[in-house]
This record gives sequence, C-alpha cells and structure tokens, in this order.
Amino acid sequence: MSTAADTIDFTAEWQAWHDAHEKNRADPHGFLAVTSLNWLDETPTRYPDAPGEWSTSAAGPVVTLSDGERIVVDGRTIAGSPDRVTYEFGVIPERGGVTVISGDAELEVARRGGADIVRPRHPSHPTRVEYAGTPVYPANRSWVAEGTFRAFDAPKPVTVGSVAEGLEHVYDSPGVIEFELGGESLSLTAFNGPTPGALFVLFTDATSGVTTYAANRSLQIDAPDASGRVTVDFNRATNLPCAYTEFATCPLPPAENRLPIGIEAGEKTPLRPTAAPHGDAR
Repeated sequence: MSTAADTIDFTAEWQAWHDAHEKNRADPHGFLAVTSLNWLDETPTRYPDAPGEWSTSAAGPVVTLSDGERIVVDGRTIAGSPDRVTYEFGVIPERGGVTVISGDAELEVARRGGADIVRPRHPSHPTRVEYAGTPVYPANRSWVAEGTFRAFDAPKPVTVGSVAEGLEHVYDSPGVIEFELGGESLSLTAFNGPTPGALFVLFTDATSGVTTYAANRSLQIDAPDASGRVTVDFNRATNLPCAYTEFATCPLPPAENRLPIGIEAGEKTPLRPTAAPHGDAR
C-alpha cells in the first residue's frame, strides 16, 4: 500500500520528467521552430526560409548555393560563389536525416515516407516564441499498469498512416504489450524504442479529440525484464509534433491501438493548436 510520502515522490518524479520534456520541446531548434515542410523533386526550387535551390533524385538531395549563401554541414562550411556551388547529401535512409546550419537556423534534410524533404527550423518562429505550454492531467498512480510483453517469433512490419495526407510509415513491431486497466484486458502493438530493448506505442483512446489530441499520443516504455514484464505509465503519454505544427509527418496508431477506454492521463490538447491538421504533403 502506498503512503503519502510515496505519492509525493511519485508526483515529484513525474513533474521533473514533465518539466524536462517541456523544456526539450521548446528548444530553439525543436519542432516548434519549424517554419515549413518542403517535399523535394527533380526541379530545383528555392524556399523563402532556406538558402539555395533544392532538388533530389535517386542519388539523394542536393542544394545549389549562389554567391553570398553559405551552409555548414558536419562542421564544414559550404559557400556559394558567382559560379554557384552544389552540395550533394547522398542517399538518406528512411527516417534518417542531416542537420544543416544556416545562420541561427537549422535545416533538417531528411527522408520521410519514401520522399526527401527539407524542413527549416528558426528560433524566432512565433509557434516557439509564443508557446504557452501543454496542459496535462494530474499525475495519478491509477494510470500505471504492470503488463507483459509478448514477443513475436520475428519482428513484423506494420504499415501505418500519417497526419500528412497520402503518406505511410512502416515500422518493425517486435511484439505486443498486454495489460489490465480499469478492469479491462487491453493490448498495444509495440514498436522499437530509442534504446536497445526499449519500446514505444502509438495510441488513441476515448479522450482523443475531446480532451486530448485527436490523431495520436505516444508512450515510451522501458525494456522488458527477463520475464517480459513491463510498466505502462500513461501519466507519461505525450503529444507528437503534429499536435503543435502543421509541418509534421507523424505516424498514426495502428488500428488495434485504438483503446476503448478513456485514458485520463498524460498530455492534453495543446493550448494553441494549429489551425491546419496536415502538412504540405502530396
């Protein structure tokens, strides 16, 4: 049985995590600083928030810089000239990317859904400067479930949609997490997390589109122990970048991760949601 001191410690630990998460979200070059989402093709194109002319081909993205334009890639400065200078990024793997520095901005050159993109991030962007924080449900232990990770015999590719119309993402799923919450037996298809053995899930629930962001929420889960046990703490459910910016390509949850109950825990709909639900996708 938990004591008052346990509750205080639980709440304090959650608050520290939430504060750090908010600080990271408002980073000068985080997603709140994104000013556009540009899909590259073979036609050299100039964008108002990035130097150079951008295009791509089977050999990967390239940028051509005119006199007075410069970028920094991996610590190397590439400067334009009267004769123009072209920099080749090479083939970028799916969900991979390169960070390019341009003055006080950063340009994300990446590959999403089989297409190459350039996504500038400017610290002065109003979405970041005017960010007012994300409302949350109070931390509550009742939204912590002990579950079991059931590994597949081999990872299964799972295709999911995207908030960007016409785009799809494919993730390898190592297995399913089974748990009980509110007297119901539930399960979530899991994907590989950011560290070896860790997992993450994308989900919606009965609060989605009511008090929480309609498209998705995400939850990181520590690696299972030797018996496959995991802790599913919905107090740490977070919004993905698409809840804050129209210039995102966030994945949607697989159909089986639409929970039938209301998860009144974690992050709610942002205070200043964007007006447009989708990025400039094709």
